[in-house]
Amino acid sequence: MSPTFYFVLALTAVLATTTYGAVLDINGDTIFRDSYYVLPVIRGQGGGLSLRGRGGKPCPLDIVQRSSELEEGIPVKFSNWKIKVAFVPESWNLNIETVVRATICIQSTYWRVGEFDEARKQNFVVAGPQDSQKSFFQIQKCGDDAYKFVFCPPALETRCSNVGIFVDEVGVRRLALTSEPFLVVFKKANVTETLSKTM
Repeated sequence: MSPTFYFVLALTAVLATTTYGAVLDINGDTIFRDSYYVLPVIRGQGGGLSLRGRGGKPCPLDIVQRSSELEEGIPVKFSNWKIKVAFVPESWNLNIETVVRATICIQSTYWRVGEFDEARKQNFVVAGPQDSQKSFFQIQKCGDDAYKFVFCPPALETRCSNVGIFVDEVGVRRLALTSEPFLVVFKKANVTETLSKTM
């Protein structure tokens, strides 16, 4: 291939990143289709994300935050954004999947918005199959070094809800649709770490 071809390819990538805005990890590198830990931007406010049963039962699974900041949790992968770029774009609907080899619940681990919880008056983020109405989230820049997740219902894309933390009655830090966003950063997970993560 000629040097001109590689120059045009690199220029196209730079322009795409500038036009759409690429999500970056904690090292300032562009996020692609690898696995990443989701960590709180402020230390001392819990650790990474994981899966946990609800109501004292092992299944079904919710998306939760580990209580200790020393725990990175289970990594996630991003997929299914509509624009034709290789990197994960800011402010575009995409799917998020918690990366585990298997769960005791034998269920998909894509993020989705669960049914309204009447007792707690919350919509929690749960694990389950992909659903065009309930499993598309966006990653939006929030300040210089942080990001937040939002959920924008397909029929009401201008009315997005922040994904934040709801601490339930037994102290579990559960992801839910809230007014206050959960501010995060992303740390790339290596292959052996990803494969070794289990429930």
